[in-house]
Formats: sequence, C-alpha cells, structure tokens
Amino acid sequence: MNLALIDSIRLEANTKLDPNNKSLFGQFMTPAKVAMFMAKMLSEGSVTEEPNLLDCGAGVGTLTSAAVHCIKNIQSIEQWEIDPIMKPYLESNTRALGLPFLTHYSDFIEDAVNNIKNNTGTRFTHAILNPPYKKINSNSSYRKLLRSVGIETVNLYTAFIALTILLMKDGGRIVAIVPRSFCNGTYYRPFRKLMLEHCSINKLHLFDSRVSTFQDDDVLQENIIISLVKGRSISEVVISTSNSDDLENIELNTFKTSEIIIEHDPESFIRFPSEAKFIQNSKLFKHSLLDLGIKVSTGPVVDFREKSSLIKDLKDTTLPIIPMPYPHHFVNGIIEYPKQHKKYPNAILKTEKLSKSFWPSGYYVLIKRFSSKEEKRRVVAYLVTPTSFESSLLAFENGWNVLHFEKHGLQKSIATGLTCFLNSMEVDNYFRVFSGHTQVNATDLRNMLFPSKDLLEAMGEKYSPEMNQQQIDSIVESFK
Repeated sequence: MNLALIDSIRLEANTKLDPNNKSLFGQFMTPAKVAMFMAKMLSEGSVTEEPNLLDCGAGVGTLTSAAVHCIKNIQSIEQWEIDPIMKPYLESNTRALGLPFLTHYSDFIEDAVNNIKNNTGTRFTHAILNPPYKKINSNSSYRKLLRSVGIETVNLYTAFIALTILLMKDGGRIVAIVPRSFCNGTYYRPFRKLMLEHCSINKLHLFDSRVSTFQDDDVLQENIIISLVKGRSISEVVISTSNSDDLENIELNTFKTSEIIIEHDPESFIRFPSEAKFIQNSKLFKHSLLDLGIKVSTGPVVDFREKSSLIKDLKDTTLPIIPMPYPHHFVNGIIEYPKQHKKYPNAILKTEKLSKSFWPSGYYVLIKRFSSKEEKRRVVAYLVTPTSFESSLLAFENGWNVLHFEKHGLQKSIATGLTCFLNSMEVDNYFRVFSGHTQVNATDLRNMLFPSKDLLEAMGEKYSPEMNQQQIDSIVESFK
C-alpha cells in the first residue's frame, strides 16, 4: 500500500468537507501511518473462517486498504460511509484492492440496528474502525434505535463499537481508534458492561500526546487504539505506548486482565497499569473515601439556573448574600475574596429556595470537575477553612467536587492532608490509570484509593496551601 498516496487522497478529501457536516458527522479521518498500525494489530491471531471485513465510517478507505494489505485471504469487504463527498475517493480506493466489496452510502446505525433485530445482513470476522465522535442527545432517534437492540450510550463512537460487536462472529476481532473517555465515568458504564460481556480486550495502545494523532483536524481528545476479541476469554492484555505519532518505536508491557478490569468493580473501569506500577503495595493507595468516612458530592448550586441571584460586585446589594467560591478565587492555593471576574460572581443571594444548598462553613476540599488541557495535573484541589470567608454559610457551585462529612466540614488535619495528597504528582499518575480525559467525576473519586487517616493527618501537619509542586511532592513521597 502506498502510504503517501493514501494520505494525499485523505488530505485532499479533507479540504472538501463542509465544516458544518464535519461537525455533524464527527469526521476525523485516519492518517495512513496509524491505519497501518491498526491493521497489523487486527491481523494478529488466528481466525478459523474465511475473513470478511467491516469498515463502518470508511471515509476514503484508508483503514480498509490497510487491513487488506495486512490480513491474508480476505474474501469480502463491507463498508458504510454517509458523506457523499467521500464516495468517489472510497469507490476508487476500494475498487483498486481487487476484492468483492459492498459499500452502503447510508446510516450505519439505522442499518445495523435493522440487521441485528431481524437477523439479516452479514456477520463479520474482522472489523476496523475510526468511528465518528459526537454526543447523542437523550431524546434523539438514535437513542431509541440503539435501545431497541439493548445498547445504552451517549456518543456515536461507542454506539458504532457496540453495534460492531453485535455484528461480529464468535472469535471475531475488532480494532478501533477512539477517545479514551469511555474507560471511566458513569455515562459510559452501560457501554463498558456490554463490551466486556461480549468481548475480551487483548491489546491497548496509548499515545503520549493528545493532539498528534489527528493534528490535521485539530482533535484534542486523548485517543487510544483498542483491540477486542468476541466471545473469548483472554487472561493477558498487551499495552503499548508510543511517543506521539512515532509508531515505529513503541514500548510493550503485558498485564493480567485482572489488572486492567478489576473483578467485581461495579463501574467496570478500564485501567492502564503500565502507567502506575508504583501503586502496587503502596501505603498511599489503600483506603476508599467510604473507608475514611468521607463523602464526595458535586456542588449543589447550578449557577446558570440562578442567574438572577448571582452577585458579581458585593456593593450591588444590601440583601443577605452567601459567598460562592470559584477557581479564580484561589491564587497559588491562597484564597483572594472577593475578587472580580468578567464571567463569574462572588456570591449568591440568600433565598429560601436555595436554603438546602447552603452548607455551614468549615474545612472542605474543593476539586475542580473540569481542568484545562494545559494544566499539568488532572486533579486540582483547594482547601477551604472556616476563616476563608466571613460567613457562617457557603455555596458550592456545580463545577466543584466537594469532600465533606455529611454536608459539614472535615477535621482540619484530614482536610489539609487530603489537599496535599490530591495535588501531588503521585495522585496525577494514579488518576491516569483509569481516566483519559480532563473531567474529574465524583464517581472517579469514590473509586480512588487514599492513604490512611494517620498518614493524611501527618501530611496535613507539613502542608500549607502556598507550597509549590516540588514541596508538595516531597511531602507525599516521604510517606511512600
């Protein structure tokens, strides 16, 4: 396969895509180098039947061409592509392969659901895909269609994989390049359970950069390549890692499947232990928040629903107000309040309607739910003390995860120690074991492990909020 020619065709087609349709379809076409890497992964292992190939969301046919190049004796090809701009490129590239093929210029979700419900259409031995990335609205026709075949999911890419799984023969192999976001989080739990019920993971590939894989399309998701085998129990998973898009020099590690998917984990998180061998037998990761008697909640005040009650300038009202901290109120860990911001308020009116959303002042740990891609750490925590705000009540907005005790403050030394621990690079590395996106969910924190209370108290005695990263890491490492 001529990689340069295929990539030039991809780039030419890319320039012709309507930006609106590109967003609508979630189109990000696979670079030829990545396609070949995926195809080689797909070709490994034996399939007893004559191979037939599925490529849904085929684009210009890069993945199909790569798969035919790597897999011996493919008997037939079946593709789906919904964008008419792709048609001449896809037809030409597929026809050049000299194999029987069928291309559907129709909606894969609609066709696949129909084939699954009516037991019609082809069942495949191999599938290679770069599915579209786009959220599915809860009331959309797609959600209803997918539910009719037992699929509950929130994004097109997981819908495509789930349908592909249901269209595979026993022993069939699937390789897909997808965002890593499905590996954890509540929204993707039903998809993870479906995938792991029908398939085993046999390989995972991680890119160390968010942007390099689809740099021509300005894609900022953190992507992985996942290899699945349907209906087979596999005891080991190979995890490979590449330096950005350098797929010639990769690091390989083999792990027990039980290290990737923890038995009896109700969330079915997919973990990446190649990033965290240091965790094993570490005193830093022994206890859950439940063990420690600590609760985590999303901040109860949804600010955009309370716009009329938000106060930017405290001089603008004489009515009773409740301080409402935002990230801009924390500067190098130290609270600056009140502080003007072009977007965010300083406080919210004290109203009867919101009375149950206000918590008494005390020692709380606030963890940002959303961090920017530029931040070095995924988990960013701040300490709130009883003297941080001149108020007996506080309002925590929905952008925070709040560590608390029954909606009251924590013990001082525990809260201080938690803030130190959560802001360490040890925790950042640990968190990346099962999370590939910048959002930190309350469920993620409930599934994390923490030091004992004694260790947290000892960390708290040494920590102060103005410390830099090196000082924080030095404290935490001293307790390993």
